[in-house]
Amino acid sequence: MSAYKVLSEISPLIQFVNFTCNQALLEAVDDADSIHIVDFDIGFGAQWASFMQELPRNRGARSLKTTAFASPSTHHPVELGLMRDNLTQFANEIGLSFELDVINFDSLEQNCYSLPFFRTNENEAVVVNFPIWCSSNQPSALPSLMRFIKQLSPKIVVSLDRGCDRSDLPFPQHILHAFQSHVHLLESLDAVNATTDAVNKIERFLLQPRIESTVLGRLRAPEKMPNWKTIFASVGFYPVTFSNFTETQAECVVKRTPARGFHVEKRQAMLVLCWQRRELMSASAWRC
Repeated sequence: MSAYKVLSEISPLIQFVNFTCNQALLEAVDDADSIHIVDFDIGFGAQWASFMQELPRNRGARSLKTTAFASPSTHHPVELGLMRDNLTQFANEIGLSFELDVINFDSLEQNCYSLPFFRTNENEAVVVNFPIWCSSNQPSALPSLMRFIKQLSPKIVVSLDRGCDRSDLPFPQHILHAFQSHVHLLESLDAVNATTDAVNKIERFLLQPRIESTVLGRLRAPEKMPNWKTIFASVGFYPVTFSNFTETQAECVVKRTPARGFHVEKRQAMLVLCWQRRELMSASAWRC
């Protein structure tokens, strides 16, 4: 939690992710009274506190349910409990009905995701947060996961890509690409004059687990797969262009960063956060 907080304070990365995705979600549920977020990477839940804060201005949704798919290897029960308490308390303070369900992602069979264990209310507006790296531990499960998500009939799916989850490349190139992607992030932290202690925390608790997950996932499924965007399209999803307001907001987040070198690029329907022309994170939105 401390490493995440440090990264959010010294780098525009976390704010770029949260503001860009949240704005796309808010626009998709503009007239909904009841919202159901299906989240495959809930982290510490900070994104959803910001989302709740914007809801009263968004025609006043009265109910928010979040279903989080989380792995015990990355989410400690104590951290999940703290997150639940914090989000529930914040929701109470703003008069929002809130519910959080956590499903063990590791207990699911990757080839038979289905709806019986997971139901949504027909009156709910379903939206999905699906960063590409959430399937890096089981890359071959991505097509099944996307078919499952499509069955939920979401109003929108927001996705994030660090540029390192390249299971469409041969194994050696994939691993080298992933390593280089994390090097770029560390170099960007040097640009904001992060302390040695801060960088060590980010390396140990955020970057090292990500690299391990990428390597282990590729060892389990060494064969090349289609690019993730190709898989999205093959299942029936198509990209949605972010609004001008979302794009402007992303640029404002970067401009507030004192260090130079960060900028936002628009690549087709995606918004990409770069440092010195090197991609740190891309955000995209999809519908089916």
